[in-house]
Amino acid sequence: MASTSSLSLSQALLAPAISHHGSAHSSDHHRLSLSTPSLPSFSGLKSTPSSIPLTTSSLRRRLAARQQTQIRAAAVETLDATAETSLVEKSVNTIRFLAIDAVEKANSGHPGLPMGCAPMGHILYDEIMRYNPKNPYWFNRDRFVLSAGHGCMLQYALLHLAGYDSVKEEDLTSFRQWGSKTPGHPENFETPGVEVTTDTLYWEMVVKWRIANEACSLAGHWGLGKLIAFYDDNHISIDGDTALAFTESVDKRFEGLGWHVIWVKNGNTGYDEIRAAIKEAKAVKDKPTLIKVTTTIGFGSPNKANSYSVHGSALGAKEVDATRKNLGWPYEPFHVPEDVKKHWSRHAAEGAALEAKWNAKFAEYQKKYKEEAAELKSIITGELPSGWEKALPTYTPESPAEATRNLSQTNLNALAKVLPGLLGGSADLASSNMTLLKMFGDFQKDTPEERNVRFGVREHGMGAICNGIALHSPGLIPYCATFFVFTDYMRAAIRISALSEAGVIYVMTHDSIGLGEDGPTHQPIEHLASFRAMPNILMLRPADGNETAGAYKVAVLNRKRPSILALSRQKLPNLAGTSIEGVERGGYIISDNSSGNKPDVILIGTGSELEIAAKAAEELRKGGKAVRVVSFVSWELFDEQSDAYKESVLPAAVSARVSIEAGSTFGWEKIVGPKGKAIGIDRFGASAPAGKIYKELGITAEAVIAAAKEVS
Repeated sequence: MASTSSLSLSQALLAPAISHHGSAHSSDHHRLSLSTPSLPSFSGLKSTPSSIPLTTSSLRRRLAARQQTQIRAAAVETLDATAETSLVEKSVNTIRFLAIDAVEKANSGHPGLPMGCAPMGHILYDEIMRYNPKNPYWFNRDRFVLSAGHGCMLQYALLHLAGYDSVKEEDLTSFRQWGSKTPGHPENFETPGVEVTTDTLYWEMVVKWRIANEACSLAGHWGLGKLIAFYDDNHISIDGDTALAFTESVDKRFEGLGWHVIWVKNGNTGYDEIRAAIKEAKAVKDKPTLIKVTTTIGFGSPNKANSYSVHGSALGAKEVDATRKNLGWPYEPFHVPEDVKKHWSRHAAEGAALEAKWNAKFAEYQKKYKEEAAELKSIITGELPSGWEKALPTYTPESPAEATRNLSQTNLNALAKVLPGLLGGSADLASSNMTLLKMFGDFQKDTPEERNVRFGVREHGMGAICNGIALHSPGLIPYCATFFVFTDYMRAAIRISALSEAGVIYVMTHDSIGLGEDGPTHQPIEHLASFRAMPNILMLRPADGNETAGAYKVAVLNRKRPSILALSRQKLPNLAGTSIEGVERGGYIISDNSSGNKPDVILIGTGSELEIAAKAAEELRKGGKAVRVVSFVSWELFDEQSDAYKESVLPAAVSARVSIEAGSTFGWEKIVGPKGKAIGIDRFGASAPAGKIYKELGITAEAVIAAAKEVS
């Protein structure tokens, strides 16, 4: 997952209450953090004024002046190689050199951030955070997220020192190599101790700018007092000093978002400053805190510190040797000094004690509050209540026609009664997406027990927040909603869902040209194909009530892959032959007048076009054709079926196949084969009533009939 990101950044999100190891204080009331913001970091300069790109003379002078000042400051702050260093400084340097050595051995990676952020990383993992390294999934742990995932050797070094079995010395020495537990960016599905996958290139470019004002805005609105973000203020990006393109006040921006802001001016050696800032942040209960920590990227490197050249490449053998001399580090690569190792070794015992204490309190809670404890346990373990699927509604052809977005709301409200972990909402479109849970109120600062989340116009932040919810605990089942076309605004968050195995349910309404008069800007065309191309995600397009219920059953059961439900605005009839069980197969037969698995032609439809395929089949049968109609609600689920089942639905000997879907035909050749026909839309839509658009663009039963006659 290598990134060529343009920002250098370190961030920690500590969702539960944080307390010092060994203190009497504990975090018994565990409140969720629903936000995973990524915060851009800005600090540092290029190493020589001559390397500054051409710009205005005043900016050049300002950059050069700042550069000389910071280089002098860095020189003063660099540890004297002849001085006796404290155990803390020795530990911090251990973190730095584990990162340096791993990047050097791989000849790939980002050493600058770990070198600059090692002090705050040490204080967090060694002094502040509550965790059990022998059980990375302990429910009441503090959660750390490194949003600048390119600096992941910081986290790997910390996990290694803290005693996590997932990052042993051999994992450090195989950094960024095939099969290692130390990939080039943190992956929660690879490395226990990593909470979420972070920092793909698109995540870097988009999230750090959009989430900072979307998720962070909501965090301020909700008053998430247990959320602390560390902002690595080092003034360096890939292109050089961030003043080239970024001059806003981050402090004022976050104050405007409702955050408490603290500035640590010496993040390189100001350990007490960092400790004091965390203490102050913990004391602020009614709002999240941003701790801006001014650091020197690549701290300790005599020739590359404070420059963009230390961001994304190995230091090189000569500079590594120079850095070892500069920081007084006489050890071989990957060596952890015995006193540092002994100091960190206590975390396993302390973590086990913390977990045991919490388990004892939970046992007491179970005795007093059996129902509430059972509900919490289901959220912790992810075990679904017995018979939950019986709550899903079923339909017959006699049931009234209804838009699948409305049927979706019926399913959500039915499931909310039996799934305590189901919660979610819409990006300011709840009344149109039909996503309100009618028996619950709005989740707000003063009503955290409610389950309707008002995300506002924050599609990207909404998706990222739902990722955080899904990855927080197995039994939390988040859903979020907007118009299907607006997945363009949240694609990076959806991709992270798929990549990090976060089972978010994406409720996407207005799924086609069927939305009508709003026109091409709102009518998705390529979106179905694009999500079918995305790994580890289920793209579901139900046709009626039974299929909508089936889609929800699939989505709830798939806790390690997200689901997208594409739902109609227009009313659709409940078709004969559809079923919940059929949806679980992905593609299945809804009607067939052939025998011996030898139809003359197979008609395949999804969503609102399944009705069109069924109508075309009726007309073709009147002419003597043996016609099979297949609902293809999910390509991914069909691909997972046995060869025998797939042959029973789409026999290889039958090449006469016609598909119809109100979207791009891209990819349908895989289903219909070289001799079949794919009816779809390979242009943008139009503004007109839905019926008129369908007719003008040829998404009709007549078109299906003509194609069927042509191929059979």
